[in-house]
Amino acid sequence: MTATTSIPTDVGHRYDFLFLFDVQDGNPNGDPDAANQPRIDPETGVGIVTDVCLKRKVRNFAALTRGAQPGYDIYVKEKAILENLQKQVYADLKLATASEKDGLKKASKGKEEPGAQAKRGEEGITKARAEMCKRYFDVRAFGAVMSLKEANCGQVRGPVQLTFARSIDPVLPLEHSITRVAVATQREADEQEGDNRTMGRKNTIPYGLYLARGFFSPSLASQTGFAAADLELVWQAMTNLFEHDRSAARGLMASRRLVVFEHDSPLGSAPAHRLFECFEGRDADGQRFIRRRDESRPAREYADYVVPSTDEVVARVATLTKGVTVHDLI
Repeated sequence: MTATTSIPTDVGHRYDFLFLFDVQDGNPNGDPDAANQPRIDPETGVGIVTDVCLKRKVRNFAALTRGAQPGYDIYVKEKAILENLQKQVYADLKLATASEKDGLKKASKGKEEPGAQAKRGEEGITKARAEMCKRYFDVRAFGAVMSLKEANCGQVRGPVQLTFARSIDPVLPLEHSITRVAVATQREADEQEGDNRTMGRKNTIPYGLYLARGFFSPSLASQTGFAAADLELVWQAMTNLFEHDRSAARGLMASRRLVVFEHDSPLGSAPAHRLFECFEGRDADGQRFIRRRDESRPAREYADYVVPSTDEVVARVATLTKGVTVHDLI
């Protein structure tokens, strides 16, 4: 078994993948219920980045690079009114919305066979769901619940799924006081009697190395029309996830490793968790494969960690199965 750096695009194969990224002096995913502090597991102090946060960045990359192409619009985007998007699909397909159906029902009362309108409704939802998958990349990739009453487009289970990312070690949330030499309104200026300095807070962690897990299902891909070009876009997005997502709050973030396990069949050749353990597990002595070089001091950069090489991962996978190819895309 060997490793490859080629981008896998066969949507008839199952994929499991690991995404390793880090942040330095930033807040990778603030918690709005905790004054935007970095998310942590309160029992262990391990940092957390939600799957929703990672998918948002994939959506943004897709919109940036392919947004002008048909079929690559984004359904869940800033300031979008989802009902309006679904109504547009109903209008384009010449389907009746819920309010229009009520009018038709009253007009045809007693003139149709029982269940005829219900059958047309189910057929309409099926057509609308297929059209939503065709138009919107994120629906095709991640799925969506689109069961709005007025223009019901059903539900879609997406073939690409991500887990929460967790930091390898506990992180240390810090709160910094910051000042601004300006005020927002004239009233604030009058209250401060000429001193336009205002105070604020900024939450960061000094350093954190995070690991997320991901999965691709070929059976679900066939249901949403997810194609090879879509899969290639997902890999491109993951390798460039933070390059076009810079902000003062997020500090220095970088995609460090994207290890993809490609099965030679739709059902797969080994359990995902066993493959993941080839990269993130422990050796016979209980030592972690991903670990700090010096356990006596906190990590402050990527070089402070030992991370398994591609050859090491390939050798461990080979002991499990011969039906998996390892792609190291970063």
